[in-house]
Amino acid sequence: MRAARLIKMVLLLQSRPSMTAAELARELEVSERTVTRDASALSEAGVPVYADRGRAGGYRLIGGYRTRLTGLARSEAEALFLSGVPGALREMGLEDAASAARLKVSAALLPSLRDAPRTAAQRFHLDAPAWFQEPETPALLPAVADAVWDDRTVTARYRRGRTEAERLLEPYGLVLKAGVWYLCARVPEQGREPDAFRVYRVDRFTAVTALDDRFARDEEFDLPRFWEERAVEFARSILRAEVVARLTPEGIRRLQYALDPESAREALAAAGDADERGRVTVTLPVESEEVAHAQLTALGPEVEVLAPQSLRERFARDAARLAELYGPYPS
Repeated sequence: MRAARLIKMVLLLQSRPSMTAAELARELEVSERTVTRDASALSEAGVPVYADRGRAGGYRLIGGYRTRLTGLARSEAEALFLSGVPGALREMGLEDAASAARLKVSAALLPSLRDAPRTAAQRFHLDAPAWFQEPETPALLPAVADAVWDDRTVTARYRRGRTEAERLLEPYGLVLKAGVWYLCARVPEQGREPDAFRVYRVDRFTAVTALDDRFARDEEFDLPRFWEERAVEFARSILRAEVVARLTPEGIRRLQYALDPESAREALAAAGDADERGRVTVTLPVESEEVAHAQLTALGPEVEVLAPQSLRERFARDAARLAELYGPYPS
């Protein structure tokens, strides 16, 4: 613990001309007295930490005790500090490593580029989870992340519905999608065919054990491309039912917010001409009648379900209940 703190102190002093004891104490999350003791320990170890006395004093490194990366332009330096996703790194157990890496890069930058972390943070922040959701970090995410980084084959128990199955997996990569973590892994028993790769929700793992064996990673595997292809396949695969509906102009505008946007665009493109009231009849691919009911309810009176009859009847019951609740509309 102390060794890591001493290293961090050196990196902080390399990244700035000088720092007060209060500033170091705040960054290191220790007392100013501990900062004084740590500075003395570094000095005794040969690190040239110099203490300026007085009210305007502080700690600094002397003797050119720093390195520089002179080949980086400002845009490149700022891009480095955009690459981290703080919440995701924290959930994977990599926050300390990322912090140390950023400090090392900051310490090595030219003085004119030392403000790159601040300018990047002022201009960009990624908040991955969807609105109105409290994402829960899967308990086994750090173990899965370790296996991904180390190319370790794992045995994992995966919950699917009410059953569990054990799998031998080669964990290739992690994806954070709308606050949900997914593992892209290859199933060794299925060989090296493209369909040997599977996607698993990390929060459905009930046990993960890393084995001693490291797998030989396929260097041709492209995680972003793989995810993009599988995401499209998944979105289409779950749309197994159809709903015929009549949309008002406002319903047409809002449809992309209620359903999968790509499916909504395709359905509208295939629709016929609008009637005299500007309404369009569309055939919508949906996951199920239950899901369609929840999705289309968001459109309110801007949609009229025509088929299937069972879904139309559900909306008719909803309308009757609403009329009973609110009563006649005042004239």
